[in-house]
Amino acid sequence: MKRELEAWQIAERCISKTYRKTIWNPFVEAVKKYQMIQAGDKIAVCISGGKDSMILAVLMRMLQRYSEVPFELEYIVMDPGYNAENRQKIEENAKILNIPINVFNSDIFNVVVKIEQNPCYLCARMRRGYLYSRAKELGCNKIALGHHMSDVIETTVMGMFYGSQIQAMLPRLKSTNYEGMELIRPMYCIKEDAIIAWSKYNNLEFIRCACRFTEDYKTNDNKEGLSKRQEIKDLIKQMKKVNPNIEINIFRAIHNANVDTMVEYKLNDEFHSFLEKF
Repeated sequence: MKRELEAWQIAERCISKTYRKTIWNPFVEAVKKYQMIQAGDKIAVCISGGKDSMILAVLMRMLQRYSEVPFELEYIVMDPGYNAENRQKIEENAKILNIPINVFNSDIFNVVVKIEQNPCYLCARMRRGYLYSRAKELGCNKIALGHHMSDVIETTVMGMFYGSQIQAMLPRLKSTNYEGMELIRPMYCIKEDAIIAWSKYNNLEFIRCACRFTEDYKTNDNKEGLSKRQEIKDLIKQMKKVNPNIEINIFRAIHNANVDTMVEYKLNDEFHSFLEKF
């Protein structure tokens, strides 16, 4: 008689089988290609409660089990002021996926709700600061975030369209404010569509952006409430109908930047011009 698998085991098994090509292989590729993990690392996997951070936790646990490189993991959840329903959903999903989360509170939502200009930017910076601080308290030297390839692509396009700059999202970063700390993005090569498919396969429902600026409307029903990121998502989706390779082409472009053809560029916070060659 076969032993019935638990939900977390099924969630892992389908990654190594059904979604091996679209999730597991790209995950391992990113970790190796960008040299994200070294022996002796203690990594804080940062869980927001969304699909991306939850599958990241599952992937990191699988990697720890199979990797020849020894490293430790902590699973941290910062509650920036979630409502009771979202907090409960995070805890329930962590239990389903057998993730031993370490939850701590902050007052970020109370702070940013009073900000009129760029509240999302401030929220992101504050979140990262709290995560670095908590990770360091736990003896970690790295934090892992759930950004994926689609995030990288959208951020690049957003920078061009709305920020007047060509700027990518790096797979790893050294912290400038927390000495000895580093940020890694192990899902750098995974497309969002694959993560959505995995979530549906396992009948899992995760929270979306739960801040007070977005919880009162549904993205598809209120076009005025669309974020710039959602606008870019929709644009890329439309462009894929004409060019199915649009996503991978943008992704490869940030790996093939030709600085020699740039009129101006910034290096180590210093601006340079092509005129320097004349």
